Amino acid sequence: MSTLRHTLALVITLLTGAFSLSSFAAEVKVAVAANFIAPMKSISASFEKATGHKVVLSSGATGKFYAQIKNGAPFDILLAADAATPEKLEKESAAVAGSHFTYAIGKLVLWSAKPGFVDRKGNVLKAKHFKHIAIASPKLAPYGAAAMETLIKLGLQETLQAKIVQGENIAQTHQFIDSGNAELGFVALSQVYKDGRVQNGSAWIVPDKLYHPIKQDAVLLLPGKDNAAAVELLKYLRSDASRKIIKSYGYAF
Repeated sequence: MSTLRHTLALVITLLTGAFSLSSFAAEVKVAVAANFIAPMKSISASFEKATGHKVVLSSGATGKFYAQIKNGAPFDILLAADAATPEKLEKESAAVAGSHFTYAIGKLVLWSAKPGFVDRKGNVLKAKHFKHIAIASPKLAPYGAAAMETLIKLGLQETLQAKIVQGENIAQTHQFIDSGNAELGFVALSQVYKDGRVQNGSAWIVPDKLYHPIKQDAVLLLPGKDNAAAVELLKYLRSDASRKIIKSYGYAF
């Protein structure tokens, strides 16, 4: 009889624990700037393991997400590739006032999938032995705007204009280069960098003085205002564990 009671007590305890977890677990929908999708996948996995919440990620261009959010897209959080968009959404009452903060400062890199193609000073831009250079849309993607700003400061915009191919976002831009459709192009350092080095190909990390700082801000959107998982994820994004992951992809703070 005592064995049966013990077994029943154990089953009740397990069921109660499972019920409690399911009662408090929630889902959070996150719109993520394409440059940040890799580190965010790692952060989300750690967050889910620690809290039991579920994170649903959608990646794309910040400008496109802005339009979707204004049209009622049910995202709880926006992790933008700039600071202006989250601030604008707050002013337009599409996000919780005062909730935005900088989660990372991005870096721009000139990259080629070909080893040895891009030199460490970026002098390849002045050469004439490439047909196409890829950048993200300056109107939709802050990294595209930074790329164009760099070309203007180097006095190369007019020279290279005919060779420029534009991706809708930084992920598509990376695909153009990775596939060889463009011999080189400007992408986010995080797309080609991990644990202290560029993973493949060749690259020139563009000096900060050639473009305005790419401050990437997070913001709590109105649909996420009463979502505990959304609030907890934003807090977790500022934790030491998250910052360690973010730094490993080449971002600053």
